[in-house]
This record gives sequence, structure tokens and C-alpha cells, in this order.
Amino acid sequence: MAARALVAAAVLCVCAVLREARGSGGDAPHRRFEYKHSFKGPHLSRDGSIPFWVHTGSAIPSADQIRITPSLRSQKGSVWTKTPVSFEHWEAEVAFRVSGRGRTGADGLAIWFTAAQGLDGPVYGAADQWNGVGIFFDSFDNDGKKNNPAVIVVGNNGKLVYDHQNDGSTQALGTCLRDFRNKPYPVRAKITYYKKTLTVLINNGFTPEKEDYEFCTKVDNMIIPPSGYFGISAATGGLADDHDVLSFLLFRLTEPGQELPPPEQEIPKEEQDKYQEEFQNFQQELDKKKEEFQKEHPDVQGQPLEDLYESVSDRELRQVFEGQNRIHMEIKQLNRQLAMILDEQRRYVSVITEEISKRGTQSGQTLSQEMDTVISTQQEVLRNLDDLRNTVSASVKQLAVGQHENVGGLGSYETVQHFNDIKEHLHVVKRNIEHIIQKNAGPAEKPKCPELPPLPACLTMAHFVVVVVIQTLLFLGYFLYKSQQEAAAKKFF
Repeated sequence: MAARALVAAAVLCVCAVLREARGSGGDAPHRRFEYKHSFKGPHLSRDGSIPFWVHTGSAIPSADQIRITPSLRSQKGSVWTKTPVSFEHWEAEVAFRVSGRGRTGADGLAIWFTAAQGLDGPVYGAADQWNGVGIFFDSFDNDGKKNNPAVIVVGNNGKLVYDHQNDGSTQALGTCLRDFRNKPYPVRAKITYYKKTLTVLINNGFTPEKEDYEFCTKVDNMIIPPSGYFGISAATGGLADDHDVLSFLLFRLTEPGQELPPPEQEIPKEEQDKYQEEFQNFQQELDKKKEEFQKEHPDVQGQPLEDLYESVSDRELRQVFEGQNRIHMEIKQLNRQLAMILDEQRRYVSVITEEISKRGTQSGQTLSQEMDTVISTQQEVLRNLDDLRNTVSASVKQLAVGQHENVGGLGSYETVQHFNDIKEHLHVVKRNIEHIIQKNAGPAEKPKCPELPPLPACLTMAHFVVVVVIQTLLFLGYFLYKSQQEAAAKKFF
């Protein structure tokens, strides 16, 4: 009995410990989306600006993304929140693409939380000696240790200068090797700062699954400023990549059991009145436009709105017909050009026939053989032209039938290729005729070719040694030049 009592007590203790651990660490914090510190497409940019954000340098905002830097050398750009963030706990989700043509890229992309906006500087396009934390996606291997691309977490109190030559390895608080360049899907990073612990998760972009995150690194006892700005920056050096950010989503975290922060007054009263007035003006203008449209188009009154717009199938059908019409016009144009070529070919045949009748047998057997060659070539060209003309006529007829029966358009590549072949045949015939005329001209008209100088008997040993020495010097010069070019391509700050 005593043994059973001890076992039961031990089981109860273990259950209590597990329940306490589950209760203390198993509950997830409450997340609240903060739209004033986020951006996401579509309609990301309006009139070249980003709501609640500021962009500098070579950053180019568009409707679906922000291109921080284009794939040009020595470019820098960044985007930063306009207002500071004073959340105790937060989580940021960033989706981006880093793409380039080369096997390696440069320099990289950085995600920031700093006490001040680092609008411009040498650290991935942002200011050095920052006060806060930076998560760097480094593409270029400066120290030559073959440890890039990599994700690096570097903290700074405003006094440290970033160690570029060693890729920040001497200052890194956490790092992981991740290849984030040229992925089929956007790469995603989830950065969580909760209870003074910074955690970085990475989605490598191999699958379209957005929540397929892998652990990258974790920094405990991370002290950051209580208030700061979020930012994203990028830079290129001797090598270049496109650095595109698709979205930046910020969430405010609240510990379980704590009172949720009160909802902020998102829009002041003055702004609400302003937006309401703009909406009413827009609504009145829309109603006015509708009335004008109904007056101009009385036949569409009473019809459903779906009938007034082009459906997807109608648009595809229209595009098919337009493509067939264009092909039809191209074939007609080829037919006209072919008729002109036939006329020119017949004229060449008549000229050759007259030349044969004038000269007769005076030029001898050589002229007769050359004339036979030219005539056989002409006959072959004429046969090809007739076949091509028949093909074009059949294509025109088939295309006309296909347009009535909604048949796909015909390609014109083979027809154009035949046309190019015929043009080459015509050039050959013209060269042959010119050659015959020149050959049958008088002796005074024939150009005299200069006599060739006598060739040397053989290559001397001295000439061979000189050639070898020159080639060796050229090889050494090219090797030194190539080494200097590779050293210049490596970035130094």
C-alpha cells in the first residue's frame, strides 16, 4: 500500500508540473495588425509614394512591390516608417525577392529596427553606427570563407562600426546559412521580438506555402530601444541584384492574461470629415457620370451591368480573331512581294536568253557550261517560287475558312523562311550573271591580278623563339589584367 501511495503521489506531481509548464509557455501571445507600419500589394503605391512610409535613394515603389535597388552597380535605397513604434513586443513578416543573372550577387538586403531613420549610408544602403538591431541578408562573400549567402543578426548601441571585410562575423549575435537568391517563390522572413528574445524564421521560397518556416537563429537577452523605426534597405556593389520587397506586415504582441491595449483613434475627427466630404463629392460625380452615360446610350438602359462589359471568353475570342487578321494581312503582303519577285525573275530569264542568242557559240564550251548552270539555277528558283506561291494561296484560303469556323491562326515562319531562301537564290543568280559578263569582256577590260611574292622556304629558329616569347608575354599580361579586374569587382567600403 505504501508503494502504491508513493507511485500515485509521483504521478500527481508530474501531472501538476506538466500542467504548469503548459499553462506558462503554451499560450500564444495576442497579435494585432498595425496597418500604419505595414505595406502590401496590390495598390501598394499611389502617385509614387507609400502611405505611412518614406523611400530614399534608388527605391522605386510600384503597385505590387518596392524595388529597393535595381540590378545596376553601386546602387543604394531604403524605405522607413514615418512614425516611430513603441511596442514592447512585436512581430514582423517580410516577403521579398533577390534575383540576378550572375552566379553570385551583391551586396544584400537588411531589415532594421533603429532609434532613428538610417536613410542613407554604407551598411546595405543604411546608416552605420545605428542604435538598434539589423537583420542582414548578405549575398557577397567579402572574407572569402565561402559562408554566403547568409542571414546575420547584428546589434549596435550607436558606437560600433560595421565590419564589412569580415561580413560582420565578429559582431554577429546570430547567423544561419540560407540561399535566398533566385528562388521560384518569394522568400519570407518572420522576425519576432517577445520577452527580450529575438527569433528569426526563414521560408526559403521553394514552395508556395506561406507558413513553411524554418528556424534560423535566436538571440536571448536582446536589448533594443523602447521606441524606433522599422526600415528595409539594400545595396549593390561591383555585382548587382534586383532587391524587391513584396510586403512588410507588423503585428503588435500582447502577453496572455494581460489587458489588451486600447484601440487607437485611427483617424482624427478632422481627417474623418475630410474623407467623408471627398467620398460624397466622388459619389455625386459618379452619379452624374452615370446619368450622362445613360443619356448618351439610351439603348443600354435596363440591361444588366454584366452585359455592358467584355467577358473573359469574349476577350479571348476577340484576341484570336485579331491575331488571325494580322496573319492574313501578312500573308497577303507576302503574296504581293512574291508576285514582284516572279516578275523580276522572268526579266532575268529574258536577259539571259537574249545574251545567249547574241553570243551564240562564240564564247566556247566554258560559256556554254556556265550558261547551263545559270539556266538550271533559274529553273530551280522558278519552281521554288511557284511552289511558294501555291503554298501562300492555300494558306490564304485556309486562313479565310479558319476565321469563319473559329480555327486557330496559322504561323508565318515557314513562309518567311521560303521567301528569304528565294532572295538568296536571286542574289546568287545576279552574281553569276555579273561574273559571266566580266569574264566575256575584252582583254583590256579584264583586271590584272598582282603576282604573289615567293613564299619562304621554312621558319627559322630565331623567328620561332621570338614568337614564343611574345606569346608568353601576352599570356602573363592577360593573367595580371584578369587578376586586377577580379580584385576590382570585389567591394570594399
